[in-house]
Amino acid sequence: MKIVLTSVIVNDPIEAHRFYTEVLGFQTQQFIPEARLAIFVSPEQPDGTAVMLEPNDNPVSRTFQQAVYDMDLPVIIFGVPDIQRETARLKQLGVVFRQDPVKQDWGGYLATFEDTCGNLISLAQQVA
Repeated sequence: MKIVLTSVIVNDPIEAHRFYTEVLGFQTQQFIPEARLAIFVSPEQPDGTAVMLEPNDNPVSRTFQQAVYDMDLPVIIFGVPDIQRETARLKQLGVVFRQDPVKQDWGGYLATFEDTCGNLISLAQQVA
């Protein structure tokens, strides 16, 4: 068994698609704006796990999204080989970071930023 698709609840899938592809650099797998369907993959692993940008059109998803955000919890974590370089690149593109890279007890680094769509996202760098 393997993970093929996961989702992130967003305020607006169309705007989120722009952010995740044009700013973060992910690759569109499927995009049907009139259906509010947006799915992306990593260009480094186009056949890997896909992420669907799920609209928060119901009270349960809105409440969940807001609660996770208010607790400063990331909804997804993206791995990067050089967290300092990626953080600097994203900041130059206007991404707002809540936490710059910080060494973690497990030995790696985490940084957290706003996705402009109601969520916090983390970057992680594993250290060998």
